[in-house]
Amino acid sequence: MNPTFSVPPGDATASFKFGIQGMTCASCVGRVERALKKVPGVVDASVNLATESATVQANDTVTRDALIAAVSGAGYEATAVASDAPPSDDPHARHHDAHGDRERRHLILAALLSLPLVLPMLALAWGEHWMLPAWLQLALATPVQFWLGARFYRAGWAALKAGTGNMDLLVALGTSAGYGLSVWQMAFAEVHHGQPHLYFEASAVVITLILMGKWLEARAKRQTTAAIRALQALRPATARVRRDDVEVDVPIAQIRVDDLVVVLPGERIAVDGLIVEGASHSDESMITGESLPVPKHTGDRVTGGATNGEGRLLVRTIAIGAETALSRIIRLVEDAQAKKAPIQRVVDRVSAVFVPVVVLIALATLMYWGVAHGDWTRAVLNAVAVLVIACPCALGLATPTAIMAGTGVAARAGILIKDAEALETTHGLRIVAFDKTGTLTVGEPRLVHVDAFDGDEDQVLQLAAAVQAGSEHPLAKAVLAAATERAIRAEPAVDVRALSGLGVRGRVGDLEVLIGNERLLQSEGIDPASARTTALEQAAHGRSVSWLATRDANGTRLRGLLAFGDTLRPESEEAIGALHALGLRTVLISGDNAGAANAVARAVGIPADDVHANVLPGDKAEEVRALAALDRVAMVGDGINDAPALAAADVGIAMGSGTDVAMQAAGITLMRPDPRLIVDAIDISRRTTRKIHQNLFWAFIYNVVGIPLAAAGLLNPVIAGAAMAFSSVSVVTNTLLLRRWTPRTQHRTGEA
Repeated sequence: MNPTFSVPPGDATASFKFGIQGMTCASCVGRVERALKKVPGVVDASVNLATESATVQANDTVTRDALIAAVSGAGYEATAVASDAPPSDDPHARHHDAHGDRERRHLILAALLSLPLVLPMLALAWGEHWMLPAWLQLALATPVQFWLGARFYRAGWAALKAGTGNMDLLVALGTSAGYGLSVWQMAFAEVHHGQPHLYFEASAVVITLILMGKWLEARAKRQTTAAIRALQALRPATARVRRDDVEVDVPIAQIRVDDLVVVLPGERIAVDGLIVEGASHSDESMITGESLPVPKHTGDRVTGGATNGEGRLLVRTIAIGAETALSRIIRLVEDAQAKKAPIQRVVDRVSAVFVPVVVLIALATLMYWGVAHGDWTRAVLNAVAVLVIACPCALGLATPTAIMAGTGVAARAGILIKDAEALETTHGLRIVAFDKTGTLTVGEPRLVHVDAFDGDEDQVLQLAAAVQAGSEHPLAKAVLAAATERAIRAEPAVDVRALSGLGVRGRVGDLEVLIGNERLLQSEGIDPASARTTALEQAAHGRSVSWLATRDANGTRLRGLLAFGDTLRPESEEAIGALHALGLRTVLISGDNAGAANAVARAVGIPADDVHANVLPGDKAEEVRALAALDRVAMVGDGINDAPALAAADVGIAMGSGTDVAMQAAGITLMRPDPRLIVDAIDISRRTTRKIHQNLFWAFIYNVVGIPLAAAGLLNPVIAGAAMAFSSVSVVTNTLLLRRWTPRTQHRTGEA
């Protein structure tokens, strides 16, 4: 079954993570990033509006306090986040919970105060004409404007002091204008039918609608982080440790390497470790996406966060804390969600000039209606509508929410995407190049053919197993595995000696048994000419050949031939077929001989013209660069020798069964060795990129359509407020549709 997945440690550069409170739009993101990047020693800073977080890469001269001070100077609040702390210990997570409760309370209060102001408007639909007294309207609107709406003034003022603008500034300007116009009308305007024209309901309802949008948005954003929270929830708080032959429950933070942890049936495995006692099955579905329980025996590795099956296990701890596979997976997913996609950088540049442009349009609207038409009341209302409809919340959420949802569902399916750039690049792939061994094949030799010259295959295999018993050589293990499958029992040989570069010899009963290559036969004076044709046929298929001979009182006799080959992964053919169905070209780049490479290519469906065999490890990267010159290319590999090729590709894809070096060089890591996940990775990349484009369309369309309508006087401020609030909600809701994505591997196997 699947080997346990391992994730490489992060970069050597010091990384700081913060929760950022007070951001409301894409302009805020730009301000915080600029403030952080101005700190001497900061290499890079990435701020995410959807997660309300910042990730900073800096050298060792930078302190956490200096970064927090920079954020504070920009008008926001930064809270340090421990990346490997449980959710309950994360101050940023606690802030989100408290923030959600406050948003709900403020929304309820704003709705209760605004509803009486709206009721007269609703009554008009039934022909009722009545208005609340002006003093009562003032009393209801004032707390909404200056208490519940105080956040907009604080954040807007902070933006002005920083020489920029944001959503809060637009809301503060717009609602203040409506409120101020109403106060002026109360004091100075002529009274018509016992009541001046007041617009308190416009400012109060706009604030209420924005608060409702923020509440809905916060609820929806929390769903986009469901994958991270599900992974974090896999961490048990305590573990049962055996010390001095006594089992005690201890907090997970107190466990040390080499501690013996007892795992009962049905419990979550608390640590990464090796089984020293017991046998069971491990449910690793939440970690690797593998739907079937994986059998585990003494000596096997288990992963913290997996669920133990039916057996009691004693596990020796080999990794704790931030070094466990689960912690590294969480860290990689969080990093991917925090980094910007290339398209987001374009959005950030637009957002930087968006607010000043909107303010200018609002001023032009005010002057046009006030000066040209002499209707200053209408001028103020139209300018308010422009300011309110243009709030750039949705622009800031369009890309990061889609990245969060896409990387989250990918991780749930067993696909770790290193960063947003890899996710965005993958959707445009046109060529997928594969290494052979360990990628399309299992990477372990298997006995695939036994040719007994006297017709007794079982005896040949029995003699081979007897001589190979106890050997750690890969071919010896393949012989022993084949003997076990055929239920062949063999007593271990005696006087066993390894013959360097030739093979091995030993004695079984009265027979001296020799097994090895053709040079061993030649050294013993044995001529395999009669069987050389069979050997050449096996070699043509890329198989390694061993000969078996025996010697007794009657002389030396060639008894048989054993052919070893790397087993094709059962999913490889389906994966290649699915890639072809997507319109992608597949290429095989292998260091093996042409016979082995072509045999695998034929079996999985890679065209013969796209097979590159006998490629030295150092030349693989050059082969990938040549392909990249033709079109966008991905390289799939698992070994140390694949790392340069993975780095040379537009997207490197590492198999989860491979080395840490390969996975460090890759943009995508498959958490289980199933090549069909490559198809899933491309699929989720395409879907996520499509969601980003859809979100940006919705974010811009509200402004492209709404601002001209507002400036033309065709958009009531209340309607503008509702449209602005629901632009963010529609963007996040559209993103959440990604959570319904099901991997193709599950479609084909009938899972989920």
